[in-house]
Amino acid sequence: MYIVIMGGGRVGLTLASSLVTRGRDVTLIENDTNLCSNAAAELDALVICGSGTDVKTLEDANIADADVFVAATGNDEANLLSCILVKEYHVPKIIARLSNPDHADAFKKVGIHDVISPELTAAGYLEKLIARPKIADLIVIGKGSGEILEMGVKNKKIIGKKISEVSPTDDYIIVAIHHNGKITIPKADMVLQENDHVSVLVKTPAVKKTTQLFIG
Repeated sequence: MYIVIMGGGRVGLTLASSLVTRGRDVTLIENDTNLCSNAAAELDALVICGSGTDVKTLEDANIADADVFVAATGNDEANLLSCILVKEYHVPKIIARLSNPDHADAFKKVGIHDVISPELTAAGYLEKLIARPKIADLIVIGKGSGEILEMGVKNKKIIGKKISEVSPTDDYIIVAIHHNGKITIPKADMVLQENDHVSVLVKTPAVKKTTQLFIG
């Protein structure tokens, strides 16, 4: 898989590094010379110093051969323009970073539906941590439709019950049990004990009800 990324800032460089580590073929485009130098020193990938809103730069990156294009700069207008240009090369998947949610409609109007907002994601994560102080940790998945929660088993109503008696349901499933420092993939006949911690995959609308079940 060949991926072209525009933007060598924090988001773009982190993404490029992760993809290279996974064995992906990556080209990074960045117009800031200092960021270009840093990226070239850090990445085992082609780094082009130029603008992703320039057709020649895109062609230098062999955009026509790309499987994925990611516009990852912090400038929504530049990201939008580059996506419009890249669409002409029939790249199968185009992803854009969005800083200002007010600009989402502009991206949708030109057919860019894969839009991510690290800022909104981070804010949403913090909001969930504040709203759910009893949760030890959480991961948001499925674009917000599901979450993986880690929490202690404190509700006496389920302590001593078998996994098969409390999970799975249509709303959640226990995916791991943490007991005495060890992580175990749960089996139906395992018994929940006091002070166990569980990792639970849960649909977002059922988070409150599921949390109450385990914590009380």
